[in-house]
Amino acid sequence: MKSLCLVPLLALAAGVAIAQTPTDDSKPTPPPEVKSFDASAIDTTADPCTDFYQYACGNWVKNNPLPADQVRWARSFSLVAERNRYLLWKELDAAAKDPKTPLQKKYGDFYAACMDSKLRDEKGITPLEPVFKQIAALKSGKDLGQLMGELDAEGASAPLYGFGVGQDQKDSSKQIAQLSQSGLSLPDRDYYLANNEHFKQIRTEFVEHVTRMFKLAGDSPEEAAKEAQSVMTIETALAKAFISRTELRNPANRYHIYTLAELNALTPDLNFEAYFKDVKIGHFDTLNVSTPDFFKELNKLISTEPVGAWKSYFRWHAIHSVAPNLSQPFFEENFAFYGKTLSGQKEPQPRWKECTAMTDRAMGEAVGQDWVKQNFPPSAKASMDKLVASLEKALGEDIKTLPWMTETTKKAAEEKLALIRNKIGYPDHWRDYSSLVVKRDDLIGNIQRDARFQMAWNLGKLGKPVDEKEWGMTPPTVNAYYNPPMNDINFPAGILQPPFFDPNIDPAVNYGGIGVVIGHEMTHGFDDQGSKYDGHGNVREWQTPEDRKAFNERTACIADEYSNFVAAPAHGDAPEAKLNGRLTLGENTADNGGLRIAYLALENTLAQEGKSLNEKIDGYTEAQRYFIGFAQVWCQNQTEAVSRQLVLVDPHSPGKWRVNGTVQNFDEFGKAFHCKKGQPMYPEHSCRVW
Repeated sequence: MKSLCLVPLLALAAGVAIAQTPTDDSKPTPPPEVKSFDASAIDTTADPCTDFYQYACGNWVKNNPLPADQVRWARSFSLVAERNRYLLWKELDAAAKDPKTPLQKKYGDFYAACMDSKLRDEKGITPLEPVFKQIAALKSGKDLGQLMGELDAEGASAPLYGFGVGQDQKDSSKQIAQLSQSGLSLPDRDYYLANNEHFKQIRTEFVEHVTRMFKLAGDSPEEAAKEAQSVMTIETALAKAFISRTELRNPANRYHIYTLAELNALTPDLNFEAYFKDVKIGHFDTLNVSTPDFFKELNKLISTEPVGAWKSYFRWHAIHSVAPNLSQPFFEENFAFYGKTLSGQKEPQPRWKECTAMTDRAMGEAVGQDWVKQNFPPSAKASMDKLVASLEKALGEDIKTLPWMTETTKKAAEEKLALIRNKIGYPDHWRDYSSLVVKRDDLIGNIQRDARFQMAWNLGKLGKPVDEKEWGMTPPTVNAYYNPPMNDINFPAGILQPPFFDPNIDPAVNYGGIGVVIGHEMTHGFDDQGSKYDGHGNVREWQTPEDRKAFNERTACIADEYSNFVAAPAHGDAPEAKLNGRLTLGENTADNGGLRIAYLALENTLAQEGKSLNEKIDGYTEAQRYFIGFAQVWCQNQTEAVSRQLVLVDPHSPGKWRVNGTVQNFDEFGKAFHCKKGQPMYPEHSCRVW
């Protein structure tokens, strides 16, 4: 079960790191400070009761067009991420030039290897030659399992399926082996299957891109075209076998315990025995095959596709997985398709940004140790502890007053709330990177050794007690998450900065910023997915049948409401793209709950200080500043291509609907801005779960 995050974490195309330039002609400069409350962002010509997002963000959206090297630019998330990345770069640059400790030398060397564009150009495709030899030795489709094991064991790209260790959703104290579907190069199965001109054109351009990449790798034009078509044939077949993202939101749809004998019967042509031996995982008798139907179809595909086609498929993924870090021609071709065509990005980012992010991904708890010393003082952690406590109190009060929930279920909900663990800032103990080998002159090797290190660390959890203090994000990350099997909320130091949290601003703005973030993550424990886990992280029904029925009716209201929101209008050969209210249901429920809970916590805090929501600061009441502060977190611009992509792959709604969708479901907003019942942001009927 994946953690439920506040915003998307990684690159937009599944399995693709959007490439950055292999040269570094730009000089890093500190980004501007971000105000927690920005009156200049407000479009006073807009009616807040008609379109609150336009009112709160209109001037910012108009005055902050997308930078050429970005596909998504958000007032809060992007600017804070830029600041954190700059501060992290300073740390990495210093470590690369003059390390003070062995750990600094290790992550400094990792960063330096990433930055060495001259050496990458000299090496070209040669770092992949050992992988190509392994693939060339493939004799039949029935050897794919062994090839997958060999590649994973070497830290190379083994694309057909995902394998790892995670918590058992029926017994969260256990860590078990798990298999999942994988193997696509495009962002979602719809890119292969949708029958409209827009996706047909993307498929054509994808095949042309793969062809050019094979030619760069040394194939003749004829060979490259044939190999590219083989890749497309296999990936299309895999896409047809994929279980949709929406279906996988239901825990029951991704939990299927198999014995090894049953797995072998399901996939007789996939040699999992060889695979498990190669990746060196300990003994186990059963595992969770999250998507059995996918593996059933994959087994059929092994016998229908010739071995040459499989070699092409694996060669492609070997190139594709590291293309941004090969020589300039590979970088340029990779960016042309994944950056420009798929995402609408005009220019690549400076290399220092990508290398900073790559080092953080690889050794986040190494670089994070030094980062938090400079950027997250103990006083900030103490303030967050206080804020979290106020939100927990507010959610408890909300549960007590829910009109649709019986006392039996309320008691169970209160018990789950009491068991939520709070992780703030950074881990209590740091990961040990001593076994990770880093070489200053071997970028691809570092990437592969890091993949081996990460896999060994994960597989080593098999059969061991769950580490309740483990983190899934690095300290500088501008994000937060709730983890259902752990039943914990996690707030990295990276997001606990202005404008999300500012110790010098009035409480209303802080509660509209970080307060809603906290409430959002807490509510994830009670959304359509989280509500199926109990307080100990096990999938177990703790609502009465009557309450579950009422809950489903209320979540259906939100799903239907958001399914009518337009993410991208019809344009050229691309049809209108509306949100998938079922895919975004968890995040939308958390947004709505977070806004309501943080508002209640603000009321309580102001009451304790002898103040009210009607007091004014700079012409706005505290209630109005709360909602404006909340909305300005989500001011953003993004490319149309990304808007269309995210409709298919992102469980989050775009900024406009994260704002308007929530305030129109909360009557206190309409009251704060003196709206009339029946106006768009203050409708006669609204949706509410929590």
